[in-house]
Amino acid sequence: MAIQFLRAALLVSAVALVPAATAGIASADVTVSRDIERFVSVYERVKADYVEKLDDERLIKGAIDGMLASLDPHSSYLDARDFKQMQISTEGNYGGLGLVVSMEDGAVKVVAPQEDSPASKMGIKPGDYITHLDGKLIYGGTLDEAVEQMRGVPGTSIRLTVVRTGRDKPFDVTVTRQIIEIKPVKWEIRNGVGIININGFSKQTGAMTKAAVVSIEKALGRKPFGYVIDLRSNPGGLLDQAVEVSDVFLDRVEVVSQRGRDKRDIERYFAQPGDFANGLPIVVLVDSGSASAAEIVAGALQDHHRGLVLGERTFGKGSVQTLIPLDEKTALRLTTARYYTPSGRSVQEGGIEPDITLPQLSDPDYKARPRFREADLSRHLINEAKVDNSVLEADEKPDPRFKATPEELKAKGITDFQLHYAIETVSRLGRPKLAAAAPRKAVRR
Repeated sequence: MAIQFLRAALLVSAVALVPAATAGIASADVTVSRDIERFVSVYERVKADYVEKLDDERLIKGAIDGMLASLDPHSSYLDARDFKQMQISTEGNYGGLGLVVSMEDGAVKVVAPQEDSPASKMGIKPGDYITHLDGKLIYGGTLDEAVEQMRGVPGTSIRLTVVRTGRDKPFDVTVTRQIIEIKPVKWEIRNGVGIININGFSKQTGAMTKAAVVSIEKALGRKPFGYVIDLRSNPGGLLDQAVEVSDVFLDRVEVVSQRGRDKRDIERYFAQPGDFANGLPIVVLVDSGSASAAEIVAGALQDHHRGLVLGERTFGKGSVQTLIPLDEKTALRLTTARYYTPSGRSVQEGGIEPDITLPQLSDPDYKARPRFREADLSRHLINEAKVDNSVLEADEKPDPRFKATPEELKAKGITDFQLHYAIETVSRLGRPKLAAAAPRKAVRR
């Protein structure tokens, strides 16, 4: 059946040669026809002579995967299993470890553990490589296969073999699976400052961010000094939710634009009237795990001088993927555009540079841990503005302003230096404004 389909495709291609308007078009069509014929020949040979019997579905999927593998690392074919996993990641809950992982040269690499996840509690860190699952080598397999093995029934355990930079030998970590609740937004109040932790951009992220602003003000009984928007280790998600989150803090300005193959085809997204946060000071926390939709929010607030960006240079994923359903169970995820911040910056490769580079001094491994970014991925899209590698290398240079050791910070009760610094910054910025806005008490003379 598959061979017949391919031959039919070849016939269609050949017929297309007949009405060709120019010799150039005809020549191109002939080349394509020959390439398809070559593909069919390879397909038939593999089907007939491979050492083991193969089914058509496996060969066709392999062919599609191979074609998309020649593109950027974010374009892929989603079979029924992959499609279901993607839907889970944006809509539902699942039993697993709470890890965001990627594939790098055949190895599974940790991009970031989700906050309060089983993996995070057991000490798994960004930049770690997972080489074995329950003692079985997973190097050379697919990312989907590894993810499927790590997910499972809550309460069951799995042993991860981890390779970490700075350690002489691999080490094992046993992690118990839990229900990973996809709750993209959490909030709390510290020292009169509202902290909104956004760990992903799923369908309700925008609405939950707005609800967090309301809840913080209600809990305080007044307006906070300002807000810390924590986007650290946020791998991104839905574009429309990035726009909605930005809209909470912006008023009638451009949030982001996207441009496809035709540079004249520009789609712009704008914030609606009204700053829901009433102009209060904002600090945005980012790190090397802040990617895609998280970079859209950070870039929009930074470009409009609405928020001060603190932390590390972000991941640098400045491309847009369109989900194209092929049938009820499968789809094509294809990179169709690049996105740009309101000032016209592309974050592809280079990421968002913080206004203040702030190392995570409370983490004893922060100096040794490698930073994994878009520029490290094979076949990544090149930034049209040509990112200077020296800019990326500058991230590794220590800032003389920040010298405290993890031990010194722990003695002061500081377990998250970046968050601590962000809260203090907002407090300094917000207190004078709040005092000035307070009504004067009546004085009797």
